[in-house]
Amino acid sequence: MEEHWSSRTERLVGAEAMERMARARVLLFGVGGVGSWCAEALVRGGIGHLSLVDPDCVETTNINRQLPALHSTVGRPKVEVMRERLLDINPEADIVARQERFTRETSDSFCLQDYDYVIDAIDSLKDKHDLIVETCRVTALLSSMGAARKMDPRQVRVSEFWKVDGCPLAASLRKRMRREQRFPARKFKCVWSPERMDNAQPGGTSVAVTASFGLTLASLVLQDLAKQR
Repeated sequence: MEEHWSSRTERLVGAEAMERMARARVLLFGVGGVGSWCAEALVRGGIGHLSLVDPDCVETTNINRQLPALHSTVGRPKVEVMRERLLDINPEADIVARQERFTRETSDSFCLQDYDYVIDAIDSLKDKHDLIVETCRVTALLSSMGAARKMDPRQVRVSEFWKVDGCPLAASLRKRMRREQRFPARKFKCVWSPERMDNAQPGGTSVAVTASFGLTLASLVLQDLAKQR
């Protein structure tokens, strides 16, 4: 008899951990170069409920690094493309697609407190700051720092936010927090890299790095669920 699609993960972490993963509720903001690979790894890892939030449609310039981006999907909402793909991986998963943008004004509509983990993979500095502050009040947060202008996935690291050193995005966030006197209420982990290619043009990206960021974010969730008792 053919084994279940998740049997190799169960061999790794055990049946009880797989049950926890199936019950876990994860909210992911951003399904671009980082978030799309995170979503893929979460569902392949056994996460049973995943809500995807992203306002954008697939563009041709996304094809070099984003999982939903193909010539055949250009113009379609990223969250819809990802939802179709993820349900093809696990038809029993509860995948919610919201083509929306998180802002301080819309934060209540996302019911952050209803999730076990919130993952931040968005680019906007203002929205990122608001998401961090709002999430840390109510549940666990994992956040992606800047993945642009980098090519070496061997330099990808995980650190608590205030210990991230050498990331311009993290520095900008801390500066904004101090200026507005709005700080996260709890510590949270970040995926980041100190690499900076100064000769690269703004917005230059490599899938080897953005995907590594996303896979690392997913692994933090899956490892946390695997070790719980």
